[in-house]
Amino acid sequence: MHFYQPNLILTTLAEQALASTWAEFPDLSREQIALTWLVYDRPIPVNTGGAITADELWKYPVRGFNYRGGERIYPASMIKLFYLLAMHEWLQQGMAEPSVELDRAVREMIIDSSNDATSLVVDTLTGTTSGPELSPGPFTTWKSQRNLINRYYQSLGWPELDRINVNQKTWGEGPYGRERMFVGELRENRNMLTTDAVARLMHSIVGGAAVSSDRSSQMMKLLQRDLHLAGATPDPGEENQVNGFLGAGLPPESQIWSKAGWTSQVRHDAAYIELPNRQPYLLIVFTEGTTNSQNRHILPFISDIIATSMSQIETFE
Repeated sequence: MHFYQPNLILTTLAEQALASTWAEFPDLSREQIALTWLVYDRPIPVNTGGAITADELWKYPVRGFNYRGGERIYPASMIKLFYLLAMHEWLQQGMAEPSVELDRAVREMIIDSSNDATSLVVDTLTGTTSGPELSPGPFTTWKSQRNLINRYYQSLGWPELDRINVNQKTWGEGPYGRERMFVGELRENRNMLTTDAVARLMHSIVGGAAVSSDRSSQMMKLLQRDLHLAGATPDPGEENQVNGFLGAGLPPESQIWSKAGWTSQVRHDAAYIELPNRQPYLLIVFTEGTTNSQNRHILPFISDIIATSMSQIETFE
């Protein structure tokens, strides 16, 4: 049971977009992409500056579509969205103390996608630290502490979160010591998300229902991207979360709030998008595979098709 309602128009347009994508990028197999797309009809319940309550938000009907939306996929830096929301919940409940340094880490985790900043955030959320291997007793305690974030998300009761795993730090070269032990010999305990799980989290943020309307607004400020970066051609090691991602496929007068994730094996993006004179929408796209992860044209291609298709969507009044 989804929090959004399947819709024939969206299904038709999305399936056409996927067919065009596979035709354009033959190296992208049917099992190497997942997608969730939500459209907000008038009266638009999101990005309202706190005009509606959380209870009201979840009552609004939202049209949606997913392709492999429940498939567990390694999320790379997409996981930082979940650490962002959890950090605001901890601060709201007095479970973490605000500080200039923590603010800096949260900001750089989202804006710059810094792995070092994320390490501090995860340590703060869980009361754990990285370091040498631990003996069995202390390691059991450490693992329980690190799973605090998983327990928080399971407590929300959202079915989209049933199969996710959000207990690992993000790395440049990989984990060592107790972190390597924790991820598992075959990395079976690595972070895992689905596009539907990300869609529900993003929906709560853009709808002002994540922790509180004020904290949702703070998260939105960190997620807003400058579409002028779409024309930039940075070094492959210097991604800006627009160029090569969904924002690069939008008209320049659009607005986007997003979080990207990429490694040598995956390239993902999750975005809330407002086009001129169109309904706003959420688009989450995951792609896998070595060739696809290095291809900066797939996500902008999909984004352009979806943006163009918005002109064919009738608004529910």
